[in-house]
Amino acid sequence: MPGSRKAAISFIFFTLLLDVIGLGLIIPVFPQLIAELVGGTMSTASQWSGLLTFAYAITQFVFAPVIGNLSDQYGRRPVLLLSLFGFGIDYIFLALAPTIWWLFVGRIIAGVFGASFTTATAYIADISTSETRSKNFGMVGAAFGLGFIIGPGLGGLLGELGPRVPFIAAGILTFVNMIYGYFVLPESLSKEHRRAFEWKRANPMGSLIQLKKYKGVGGLIFAFFLLYIGGHAVQSTWTFVNIEKFHWSKSLMGLSLTFVGILIASVQGGLIRYTTPKFGEQKSIYIGLGLYAFGLLLFSFATEGWMMFVFLVPYCLGGIAGPALQSIISGNVPKNEQGELQGALTSVMSVTSIIGPLLMTNLFAWFTRPEGSVKFAGAPFLAGSVFMLVSAILAARTMKKDSFLNRRSKIDDEPLTPVH
Repeated sequence: MPGSRKAAISFIFFTLLLDVIGLGLIIPVFPQLIAELVGGTMSTASQWSGLLTFAYAITQFVFAPVIGNLSDQYGRRPVLLLSLFGFGIDYIFLALAPTIWWLFVGRIIAGVFGASFTTATAYIADISTSETRSKNFGMVGAAFGLGFIIGPGLGGLLGELGPRVPFIAAGILTFVNMIYGYFVLPESLSKEHRRAFEWKRANPMGSLIQLKKYKGVGGLIFAFFLLYIGGHAVQSTWTFVNIEKFHWSKSLMGLSLTFVGILIASVQGGLIRYTTPKFGEQKSIYIGLGLYAFGLLLFSFATEGWMMFVFLVPYCLGGIAGPALQSIISGNVPKNEQGELQGALTSVMSVTSIIGPLLMTNLFAWFTRPEGSVKFAGAPFLAGSVFMLVSAILAARTMKKDSFLNRRSKIDDEPLTPVH
């Protein structure tokens, strides 16, 4: 049993790693593929990219709870393998796409089946003991960091062979992983622990509706929302801005994203262990959001390509803000409501993935359109900087309010509220 458990943990790690590598592979070449299919400029391609991301995000928002509930009824193994199959089909659609509409079909398929992260983490919870749970969940972050270091660099190099080559490589990786899992991955959820599928528990709006309960920390949750919206300035337009302004090659784009992966892994995996004890959570929020805003401001007015690499340092150092903000929100909610809260915060992040890309790619398109009188490719970064500043102000105001202080005192001093 310990041997099969170890093999399962290894498979889950490689599943997540290959998922992120596959995602990273296609990022450097996606703008060129879209531009090739629509026959337009980077300005036009960015708008289509925003719509494609919207299609994926909203489909995933609707189907993620459905897939999660199906895994509770039928087990993790079939759902995880089905998710990998869906991603493989997505990459094949992207690789062979003769028109832009094929990309939409592929992204929607990925959105429906793209619950491999959710199912994989549920699998880890199933097979972990209290002693190994923290270490096993730590592998999720490690897989994400390592995948984002490997994927974009490799994608940039493969992209030099053609814009469709990285998609073929990502598809092959995913199908190999699925076949490997079919033969070695055991089921983790025993039949006595399964439950029937219920549509009311698969409601994607359910978690969002629960947010109204957290009045004392409502401002912090909105600050969390603004932080993630601001982050989409980089996530959604980094490739487009650098192609438009600095004419970066695919390999240079991949190198920049690999550098991002290294910086994020260094901050999240190392630096944060020292900054939080030294500054405390509240100061970490202010410092982190300030660095995010400063980095985005520098991006928006950069005049040389090498500056973008330098400015990545203060921007990525801003990564100390998110965990501190989430920790303070969590610390001001009773222990028996934590699962519900985390589900609600995940839903908030899903909503930002629907709104953020559309907002930022359309800002870029507006300020880079050929007929436009004002040319400013860095507009999304400037908007992101404003979102970060507003987030910091909102967080500061919330933590000074009586409702926040009273709730915090209540959590510290009173026993848990009963479960109804």
